[in-house]
Amino acid sequence: MYKKLTSALAVLACCSVQAFAQSGQDWPDRPVRIIVPFTAGSFTDTAARAMGRELSTQFGQQFVVENRGGAGSTIGTDVVAKAAPDGYTFMVTDNSFAVSTALYKTLPYDPRKDIIQVAQLAEAPAVLVGSTALPGKDLKSVIAAAKAQSDSMTFGSGGLGSSAHLAMEAFLLDAGAKLVHVPYKGIAAAMLDVVAGRVDIAIGSVGSTVQYIKENRVQGLALSGKNRHPMFPDVPTFAEAGYPDYGVMYWFGVMGPAGVPAHILQKLQDGIVKATQSADLRKVFESAGVAAEATNQQAFTQRVAAETALWSDVIKRANVKVD
Repeated sequence: MYKKLTSALAVLACCSVQAFAQSGQDWPDRPVRIIVPFTAGSFTDTAARAMGRELSTQFGQQFVVENRGGAGSTIGTDVVAKAAPDGYTFMVTDNSFAVSTALYKTLPYDPRKDIIQVAQLAEAPAVLVGSTALPGKDLKSVIAAAKAQSDSMTFGSGGLGSSAHLAMEAFLLDAGAKLVHVPYKGIAAAMLDVVAGRVDIAIGSVGSTVQYIKENRVQGLALSGKNRHPMFPDVPTFAEAGYPDYGVMYWFGVMGPAGVPAHILQKLQDGIVKATQSADLRKVFESAGVAAEATNQQAFTQRVAAETALWSDVIKRANVKVD
């Protein structure tokens, strides 16, 4: 009887250990897939790879980046939304997640129910630049000229409904001005036409504007955030330029499929915070003008929700429509 009881307890203990392992307490015990819903070469891709290297070192398992670009980031997001919530598929994305949530009435997934936020990874200012041929040399003068010219001035963006498009629409609503939107296939093309004087102004990232500003090929009119940026200290903040209510920032963060166990999310969140403290990761981010700014799941979730509400309001007030 004693032997039978001992044997039964041994089997039970073995089953308990297996169940514990299967529940994800030993996560990760195999490679983790990191979806980037953009093509290789974007900063989001760069950020994901830098983070992946740090997490691979921390956890002793590979965090493998997989690019699934297209359709305004919705293709890659759909992959994550439909992935098993076992802690082995996550995504590094940016503002485009909130933009697509607000912009598209129908998506192959429910962004509010099928995707969860894990942690913010970084943020960077939006930078407003103008042609050197503009009638004014500061933002107030440019906006005054835009109002006087009755909708004849133009702004470029990376495409209809892109983050840069909505960021500019948000500013124009704040400034009470109207400009003609000229969409391009990517912000790089828009910036080239600002340089050439074919488009008057555009909003971009630090990476897409810094060289042109340093070479005086465009005017740096304003940037978002509380402080000036070290890469171009002469460019004022929007508050300094007379628009203190404008606060659009570019952010980058980690998300995953709904249903991932809480202890895995906590473990990953802690790993991300530690990764952003790495000198190697910070060097990569700072070279692109981006600040490693990790936040916890609650704060990141609140930020995404607030920004989605902002874009919904901007889309409605600016009458932005996509096919």
